[in-house]
Amino acid sequence: MSRGDDMTDHIDIFELTPILLKEGKKVALCTITKKIGSGPAKVGTRILVTEDAKIFGAFGTPAIGTIGGGELERAVMKEALKAIEEGKSKSLKFSLREKAKEDELKTGLWCGGTMTIFIDVIEPRPELLIVGSGHVALQTYKIAELLGFNVTVIDDAKETLTKNRFPKAKLIYDKNFVKALKKTKVSTSTYVAIVHGEPKHDLAALRRFIREKISYLGLLGSAHKIDKLKEILRKDRVPAKVIERIHAPIGLDINARMPEEIAVSIVAELIKERRKA
Repeated sequence: MSRGDDMTDHIDIFELTPILLKEGKKVALCTITKKIGSGPAKVGTRILVTEDAKIFGAFGTPAIGTIGGGELERAVMKEALKAIEEGKSKSLKFSLREKAKEDELKTGLWCGGTMTIFIDVIEPRPELLIVGSGHVALQTYKIAELLGFNVTVIDDAKETLTKNRFPKAKLIYDKNFVKALKKTKVSTSTYVAIVHGEPKHDLAALRRFIREKISYLGLLGSAHKIDKLKEILRKDRVPAKVIERIHAPIGLDINARMPEEIAVSIVAELIKERRKA
């Protein structure tokens, strides 16, 4: 368990939260909403827990003792990380007695009371990286942007990678495609859709993102091409479990044929993955 860093030592958690969200990190704001009997902290006390197990107190300082410390802090941290993983906010009752009741979580404290803590999961706006700037990429961008994704489009094709086609997207261009891919930054909130079409470009994109900790990696292509690319990844010594994470062919199976239909199937799968449906 980590307790923050020097850069955030003097920032209030309400100022810190948007900074972390902009970095693509999921967080949980944990607030004591009710206290019965004796307890180490008062109602309204808050801590902020990040998905990478950092914890911050009321003014961005390390959260030592802010809600009780010790076993209580570890119990709240555990439940906050679980809530972040599930993507669901929840209210939990923590026992501050030697014996916990059925609806209470043990903390190891003997103060004599209980605390109810609301764990509010806050997720960043999802990031979608679209590899390629052709017909499918364009339609995927339009739908994803409409649904609240921050979209980045990557390609080495200057004629199609334009602001006229992708007005609200971040565009990453380099005549050297591999260099363009290296310019990207990803996080656990990033979704990657490889819809370029050229096998060499698809392979370069797979090699760039296959080992990253991202929310989703999808590949457009025929079964034959997908099998060939996976075979190359195996020769690259990419573990089988990692290769299995690739959504290929990309998108939900709705018998899509037109670029617009394929885009609908892709974004539908992104939503499904995001909601863990």
